[in-house]
Amino acid sequence: MAMLWKFMRVAKYSKTALSPKVRVRGIPTHSRHSSSKSVPSDFAASAPCSNTVELLGKSYPQDDYSNVTEKILSKVGKNLHNRKHHPLWLIKEQVKEHFYKHYLGRRGTPLFSVYDGLSPVVTVQQNFDSLLIPQNHASRRKEDNYYLNRDHMLRAHTSAHQWDLIHSGLDAFLAVGDVYRRDTIDNTHYPVFHQMEGVRLFSCHELFSSIKDGEGLQLFEQGHRTAHKQECHTMEAVRLVEFNLKQVLTKLMTHIFGDGLQVRWVDCYFPFTHPSFEMEINFQGEWMEVLGCGVMEQQLVNSAGAQDKIGWAFGLGLERLAMILYDIPDIRLFWSEDERFLKQFIGPHIWQKIKFQ
Repeated sequence: MAMLWKFMRVAKYSKTALSPKVRVRGIPTHSRHSSSKSVPSDFAASAPCSNTVELLGKSYPQDDYSNVTEKILSKVGKNLHNRKHHPLWLIKEQVKEHFYKHYLGRRGTPLFSVYDGLSPVVTVQQNFDSLLIPQNHASRRKEDNYYLNRDHMLRAHTSAHQWDLIHSGLDAFLAVGDVYRRDTIDNTHYPVFHQMEGVRLFSCHELFSSIKDGEGLQLFEQGHRTAHKQECHTMEAVRLVEFNLKQVLTKLMTHIFGDGLQVRWVDCYFPFTHPSFEMEINFQGEWMEVLGCGVMEQQLVNSAGAQDKIGWAFGLGLERLAMILYDIPDIRLFWSEDERFLKQFIGPHIWQKIKFQ
């Protein structure tokens, strides 16, 4: 899964500790790597000669951390996920329509709000600190990120917006956008890709209202952290949040890939969720991992001002889903301007069956 959720898991464990994974149509499940890799020469040009980087109408002073290249800067603002009939747009719209249709608020309006135009320039605090990522964590390295300077960078994941959106008062949202990681370019890796982040928070009433005799149940306790829960969460609350999370994601993937989809869950580690899981699906006879998710770390939720709520989060890569669903063999094709590629994804509706040729 081409996302920082995956990178966090790989950076936590040695390669020998990882369970073996299969390849599906040449798409490896481990698409981020813990070791840094050289970046091809066209993406590794020296930074602009001026003392500042001009981007999206703002000026950022350069320093010893600045390593963003002209080639990468030229990708900012392309927003392939918002280009109508682009395969990434199709995946985004399918997920968005599913959430709009199946999850409604009290007044019958969509429960989840969608943010697909947030700036890819974020602070280091947004990208790492707000998500409880340790100062010495491998994911912060210059070799793996595009820094404008010591304080600003191109987001490495859409999770960089979690804290701000929760702090603004939102309880349910999807954040979609382009993300940037330094990586070797091949048919499954590219320095720019696209993610979707989902977050859902629950109050005590929302979580327990449908439970018989649930009036006395609580979200929080002073307990101990185990493999199954955080020290501040009750087991009842965690079980319901985990159940809701897995139910939501199973319905989503079944909606995208079809009825009868086999799903399994693998325990894993992320700094911003606990417990944490990876979702694997059996597609055309092969097991493959499609996303990371988990119960949000309460420290993150509390710091954003939602101390009375508990929640879940997930992250998925749009390219990964599109490559599988449409049988696209090379991630670089998403950047093609060739009409022979783009016209294949123009159809009467977003759910039309398409196979790349």
